[in-house]
Parts: sequence; structure tokens; C-alpha cells
Amino acid sequence: MVSQPVRHQRYLPYSPRWRLIVALLIGCLALPVIAQQSTRYDQFELHHSIVYTTFLSPEVAAEYGIARGADKAILTLSVRDADSGEIAGRPMSIEGQTWDLITGGAMRVKEIREGRATYYIVPFEFLDREYRFFEFTFQPEGAEKPFEHKMKVQLWRQG
Repeated sequence: MVSQPVRHQRYLPYSPRWRLIVALLIGCLALPVIAQQSTRYDQFELHHSIVYTTFLSPEVAAEYGIARGADKAILTLSVRDADSGEIAGRPMSIEGQTWDLITGGAMRVKEIREGRATYYIVPFEFLDREYRFFEFTFQPEGAEKPFEHKMKVQLWRQG
């Protein structure tokens, strides 16, 4: 006689679909933490992340003049003096280039001030599954010299 595995069934109050929805929601909540990155330059910490514009509500996009679309994203930037314990982003000057396989040009940087915090957004379009490159110099208010930052990201068309 061949042994059979013992199977126990329990009543689960939530369907597999509900568990999938909860897992996806938890995953979405974790995305901003994963996507947020920072790089240290002397005492300054540059925070940078990419946000797909489809994640923005139409009202928020309209308020900041951001075009939403499946092939559109924004680079968000802020810098703080980490040694002083500063939490809010400080003003800085930024200029640089962004490009992919087909298009490129100067970054269109938009400054946003909310209370004491200052941060910057760079809207751009991207090609599906291709790399987008960013090279820019920035000089935080109070810094003695500018810093250079380079990054590349691979993006996927949304929707």
C-alpha cells in the first residue's frame, strides 16, 4: 500500500483573490521606499527617485503642471545637510542632461517649495524597457562647490 499525503482543509475567511489584492497593496506601499535612493556628497545627501506619472492623481498632476501618460515619468530630487540633522530639502542649483537611445537634451528642472522644504522635479518621456540616463551637477545652498551625479534607470511603459 502506498502512503497518501495527509491534507487538512481549513476554512479561510478570505478568498485567494482577496489575499492577492492585499499583497499587491502592501507591495505598492513598499515601492516608494525601494525606489527612493540617496547618495552622499560631503555633508550633503542627495535624494533621488523616479515616479511614473500614472501614479499621480489627475489633480496633483494638474497642480504641478505634469503631463500624465504611460510613457511619462518624473525624476524627483532633494538635498539636505545630513550632518546638521536637517530634514527638509534645501534650495540648490541644478543643470544637466538626460537621454535615451533616440532623444535627449537639457533637463527641464522645476523647483517646488512647500513650507520650509524645497525639492525639484524633472519630467521626461521614456522608451519602453530602455535605459534613461541622467548626468547633472548640483550645488546646494551653502555648499562651497558643485557636485556631479550620474544615474541610469530602466523603465517600463505603464498600463
